[in-house]
Amino acid sequence: MSDKRKLSQVINDIVIWGNNNSEGFNAGEISDGYHTFDEYYDFRKMYNAVLFNEWAKYDTPKYDVHKSLKHHDGEDCFGGGWFIVVAVLPEGQISTHYPVSDWDLFNIPEAEKAKYEFDGHTSLNVLYRLKALTGNV
Repeated sequence: MSDKRKLSQVINDIVIWGNNNSEGFNAGEISDGYHTFDEYYDFRKMYNAVLFNEWAKYDTPKYDVHKSLKHHDGEDCFGGGWFIVVAVLPEGQISTHYPVSDWDLFNIPEAEKAKYEFDGHTSLNVLYRLKALTGNV
């Protein structure tokens, strides 16, 4: 197991090095043999858009969802050109950022700034909060 961990760290280090030092390097083109990272990110974005849109489409939305160009503190997301989508689930917030070019994929309420202060959730928290919706935690 430790050999696999070491190999994954070497691969991560190479990707980081490529991003920082190699003009034209695109980590998104790396593949697992089936899909590229770019494809996986596009799948995730579309799954999120469909899910957030579904949650928001009712007169009384299933969950509190919104999108904003600004974080809760009023600052532009990542200095501009990005937006945040947020959902408040029974177990807590989930959120992610997308380039402004993807704004229209999310047919959800807009807010002047994110409605809630970031609760510090991690990727593992988000996975737990989503899995809790399946009833299998």
